[in-house]
Amino acid sequence: MATYRSVFDAAELRAQLNDAGINTKFMASIWKYVLQNPGCELGEIPDLPSSAYRLLRTKFKPFTSTVHSVFHSTDGVTTKLLIKLQNGAFVEAVIMTYDTRLGKYGGKPRLGGPRSTLCISSQVGCKMGCKFCATGTMGFKNNLTSGEIVEQLVHASLLTNIRNIVFMGMGEPLNNYTALVEAVRVMTGSPFQLSPKRITVSTVGIIHAINKLHSDLPGLNLAVSLHAPVQEIRCQIMPSARAFPLEKLMTALQTYQKNSQQKIFIEYIMLDGMNDEEQQAHQLGKLLETFQVVSSYFSINADGFSVVSLLCTHMCTLVYLFVFSAWWWVVNKVSFSQGCRCRGGNKCGLWRLDRAFLVIL
Repeated sequence: MATYRSVFDAAELRAQLNDAGINTKFMASIWKYVLQNPGCELGEIPDLPSSAYRLLRTKFKPFTSTVHSVFHSTDGVTTKLLIKLQNGAFVEAVIMTYDTRLGKYGGKPRLGGPRSTLCISSQVGCKMGCKFCATGTMGFKNNLTSGEIVEQLVHASLLTNIRNIVFMGMGEPLNNYTALVEAVRVMTGSPFQLSPKRITVSTVGIIHAINKLHSDLPGLNLAVSLHAPVQEIRCQIMPSARAFPLEKLMTALQTYQKNSQQKIFIEYIMLDGMNDEEQQAHQLGKLLETFQVVSSYFSINADGFSVVSLLCTHMCTLVYLFVFSAWWWVVNKVSFSQGCRCRGGNKCGLWRLDRAFLVIL
């Protein structure tokens, strides 16, 4: 059975067009037509050189993946797409919708309106083995092609207008570096035209990839799964951290921030009795005191893992410790999933939203 490449696989499409002597300027026209006509055949694309049609028909498909099923959360905030790849494997992409007009800012009503962020997968499975991550229990299966990554955006765009992209789905994006870079370049070019500032790549801390990320994708947001302020605890939560010592990781992040002049997103899942004590609060404040960061604190979904779910009271206490010990100010609170619950099943009033975004001023 013939294996076709996705027409959104930019490197392959560019190479094939060049080999056939066809101007690569037609790539954007091909993508635009497929995006606007998702059920089309490639032979229907107008105004291409005649030699391009045979090439497209024999080498490429508009989509190499299909949406197998769609799940909507009960609150209507999230939509999960289960996507079947050409090799029969499945990945997930999640649309998170929020209304920026909710609440007030500076005592005044917020501006804006409904916006959607797409969480994208970069691999089938993952070799990082993080203890809190469902994908980590799968082991690593295979990398996605750049076309398979972009197709997640195309599938989601058929449901709603996507404003932001976060590479926080299945897999470690920086372990699929070449495909990641190619996919982001497609997303920021015609016809998608997403701003790099609206794309965030999350990593466990692949140092050698961080060192070249700004050069390859300037303007992109970088998020780091830190989850502990010391190497020993971090290795317990994230076994892959043994290959990326915390001291060397922080040096790489300092260089990245100096070159990019952008805040770095720090992700921290608080696990009861493991990384949520007062000592860790002060250690984290000290670790990040020279950085300009936006820090996200997460509760963990009870999903049958061997870790203990976060207690709501710990979340409140830890974040307040950070505010007072490191002079961080709460600037926003946003949720894309079920809020944490206090005793009796009631939503927590202050932290009824799953994550609090903090920024060092």
